[in-house]
Amino acid sequence: MAPRTVLAVLFDGLQSLDVTGPLEVFAGADLLSPGAYRIRTASLDGAPVRTTSGLTLVPDESLSGARDPDILLVPGGPGGLRPDPRLVDWVRERGPRADRLVSVCTGAAVLAGAGLLDGRRATTHWAYCDRLAREYPAVEIDPDPVFVRDGRIFTSAGVTAGIDLALALVEEDLGRDAALTVARHLVVFLRRPGNQAQFSAQLAVQTAQREPLRDVQRWITDHPDADLSVDTLADRARLSPRHFARAFRAETGMTPGRYVDRVRLEHARRLLEDTADGVEEIARTCGYGTPEAMRRAFVRTLGTPPAEYRRRFRPATTP
Repeated sequence: MAPRTVLAVLFDGLQSLDVTGPLEVFAGADLLSPGAYRIRTASLDGAPVRTTSGLTLVPDESLSGARDPDILLVPGGPGGLRPDPRLVDWVRERGPRADRLVSVCTGAAVLAGAGLLDGRRATTHWAYCDRLAREYPAVEIDPDPVFVRDGRIFTSAGVTAGIDLALALVEEDLGRDAALTVARHLVVFLRRPGNQAQFSAQLAVQTAQREPLRDVQRWITDHPDADLSVDTLADRARLSPRHFARAFRAETGMTPGRYVDRVRLEHARRLLEDTADGVEEIARTCGYGTPEAMRRAFVRTLGTPPAEYRRRFRPATTP
């Protein structure tokens, strides 16, 4: 195939892994298939930039002198949330010329500020999804997936999600075997599907303020196979079912039923990844009752059945 040019935009206050992670993927693919990718970096004035970790990155050129790339990569970081207006203007003008426009983490805010995400589905780091949704109501922000593709525009969640997205692009360009080889060299999985949840059930919700509700949260996590109906959980919290359901949602931001669903799914994922237990046993251990019920939950939330999930994420040698 003809070489694909990858141009990474650099600016002060970017998170270094947002740019170095994806670029290592493309560089690894180029070593495997020489000439596949040409990597360039550019900043507004061609000057070095300072990352959030204190690392200084020296770009190859200035953005004004950069040629239109095949893949335009916009990383995230605090600098992406408060971008230089000149950077936004440049992305607004040049972004539509790229075959693929890619953002990592809060780099989505730069794309949104340039108006390139209007009417599109996108994601970003889970901690900034609400902010982006408020500031850019024309963008459909989905807080759950690791990455989202909408036409030629790709947006990804925080930090390592940029690696997942870059691997997906390499797989699209060079095939699964090439992407798998790169992933093995980087010692990462090939690959989290784009619609895999960004974070655990415990991180996805707030911790309840009242001890009885916190106790219920802990009980759900420790006993996914138990009777976790609202009536049972309300009895454990010594509240009426209606009062419990209302209080749980008010203090955690999630209904009891949705929290139970997330905990069970997360527990099942861990068992599929870390054990050789059969699907039927895992379904029973996680409270699904039947393999079919667990399959429906996986397909509904992750877009893939349990067997395929295990094939992707279980290490070659399982403890």
